[in-house]
Amino acid sequence: MSEENIEFAVDQRVVYPSQGVGQIKDIFEKKVGDKTVKYYKIYLEVSDMIVMIPVANAAMIGIRPIVGAEDAEKALEILGQEMEPVTSDWKLRYQQNLDLLKKGSIFDIVSIVRCLYHRSKVKELPILERKLYDNAKKLLEDEIAFALGKPSKEIEAMLHAKLEPLGAMVAKKSPIIDDDDDDDEFGDEMNESDSDETDDTDESDDSDDDDDSDEADSGDDMDDDDDE
Repeated sequence: MSEENIEFAVDQRVVYPSQGVGQIKDIFEKKVGDKTVKYYKIYLEVSDMIVMIPVANAAMIGIRPIVGAEDAEKALEILGQEMEPVTSDWKLRYQQNLDLLKKGSIFDIVSIVRCLYHRSKVKELPILERKLYDNAKKLLEDEIAFALGKPSKEIEAMLHAKLEPLGAMVAKKSPIIDDDDDDDEFGDEMNESDSDETDDTDESDDSDDDDDSDEADSGDDMDDDDDE
């Protein structure tokens, strides 16, 4: 693989969509079958994790450099702008925002944070959306902090200052009509997930039940013998 395929340099800060801001710690070669493949070794501070990404796959995954100061300032400006009311269908809303997170531009991240913050002022977010919001907000904070050379705490306060006035306005107007179906759907989804996670337990419980049933049957047979 030629050196021209390497977009990033060691120690460079990059954004890994849905994972966070990372730093290129190393660029190395590894034998994979009959081929020699170049990898990025990326440290993700937010999760304290090292990931190995093939250089050839980085663009497809969406790994990109940190934006410049101009785009960071523009992102802050957009964050404070009004937006249209969002759908009350949480599954649709979640999928739309998840797709934006995977695309991963700073303006996509701004859209997620603004949407879910405003939505939270109308109704508490389901657990999955809350996690999505927290991840997107942290990613936005970190990227803007590196782009502007400011501490994350200062950027966090700046984001809040941009979001809160419009959030209060949304809460006052309550423009979104809720039919409460989203909470029911969320409960169903979580129940399905819990069921999948406990399949092994359920199987072992069924086995115990079968044993108990056999013992009960044996007991009935003995009673029948006594009667005879």
